[in-house]
Amino acid sequence: MATQVPIPKLGQSEETVSIVKWHKQEGDQVAKGDILFEVETDKAVLEVESQFEGSLLKIVVPEGKEVPVMAIAAVIGEPGEKIPEIKAAPEPAGEPPKKTPPPPATGKPSAAAKPPVKSAEPQPEPPTSAAPPKTEASAPARFKISPRAKKIAGEYLIEPRQVTGSGPGGRVVERDVRAYLKEIEYDRIAITPAARNLAARHKLSIVGLRGGGTAGRITIDDVRRALAEQPRPMSKMRQTIARRLQQSKQTIPHFYVTVAVDMSELSAYRKLLKEQRFALSFNDFILRASALSLREFPAVNSVVEDQVKVRRHSRVNLGMAVNVEQGLVVPVVRDADRITLDELHDDARRLANLARDQKLKPGDMQGGTFTVSNMGMASVENFSAIINPGESAILAVSSIQPQAVVLANREIAVRDMMKITVSADHRVVDGMTAARFVNAIKNRLQNISLWERETGIPRETTRE
Repeated sequence: MATQVPIPKLGQSEETVSIVKWHKQEGDQVAKGDILFEVETDKAVLEVESQFEGSLLKIVVPEGKEVPVMAIAAVIGEPGEKIPEIKAAPEPAGEPPKKTPPPPATGKPSAAAKPPVKSAEPQPEPPTSAAPPKTEASAPARFKISPRAKKIAGEYLIEPRQVTGSGPGGRVVERDVRAYLKEIEYDRIAITPAARNLAARHKLSIVGLRGGGTAGRITIDDVRRALAEQPRPMSKMRQTIARRLQQSKQTIPHFYVTVAVDMSELSAYRKLLKEQRFALSFNDFILRASALSLREFPAVNSVVEDQVKVRRHSRVNLGMAVNVEQGLVVPVVRDADRITLDELHDDARRLANLARDQKLKPGDMQGGTFTVSNMGMASVENFSAIINPGESAILAVSSIQPQAVVLANREIAVRDMMKITVSADHRVVDGMTAARFVNAIKNRLQNISLWERETGIPRETTRE
């Protein structure tokens, strides 16, 4: 018997997803555990394994379509087996229902949900038999255009929404399109046949295009440039990033404290560790120093709730910003103040690899109490990060760069310097607290004795 395969709910807050890639095609054999498709949530792109085996009889949800979770994505069964009838996936919540206009009584176009009228002029009041005013008033205004006007606009490669409609309810009719063509002096637009064909394939309006050819003629290169500049929809992840960070900047009063850290001694010690086959990244030390400092300053490891409450977290769970192709993800190293340095290294590396391979699970990105954003690999002198909603601070880490520094004895020397900036929520973190916190991270990074205790390897280790 054919089996309907639903799109699983991959996170507690996930309501809609979209399939970005099918790994199997109709007719392919599918075994249990095979990767069937990839879905994009608001946090990551995740692979979905098949829980069934058989032949992929039908793909119900195509790539790129957003549907509610648990919608039927495919049907798996025996080759030639009858495919059960499947209802189309409902539109995601929040979209207005689509209305199908009644067919016109004659060959002439007519306005949706209105009886035929004798005059093409706009009517001052809708007839009493029209759809209920409440429904029309609550629905967003829809663009209306007659089939004939739409066809002409397509032939002339113009954007019909730029045309002012004079038909019933503001409907664009043929005379409006022709009047618009005359108004913009369409006959003066020169375009090569190849450019016109390319624009037609992509339904690109040629009105307003700057021609780079002879006498201002629009060429295929001009059309390609216009196509490259067309707005494209954000991915779900990018939309989520935009929404959350806009919310953060609008609702959290940010302030910033920056210090410069002398990483010279730690750089030398890290080289020694590598010689002892104890490979640690600078990020490992920064995460560990941040975790220990958060234990010392619990106000920074807290969050404001309901504008009048502050909840201090009992655990130090470090978010670690990782750049991926779709945007930015923040996997979480849990109990970073309680695990050992080498355990932190293993966990951070594992999460970073999962992020880059797009294999993070929703649980890997939940429960963070503080975030570290490290752009040290990008040759950045200094930057400030935006606090993640649900936290009270974030640490921005810049690149290690050789700089001339005045030492305590007032001598000048070249040292490996790194700037770190804490962004803090001023509702719960005072300026002096933030300053002491970021200096605590600095002091720990410069304290080699701390790292000797953490690794068990002294600086005086004999080098082989």
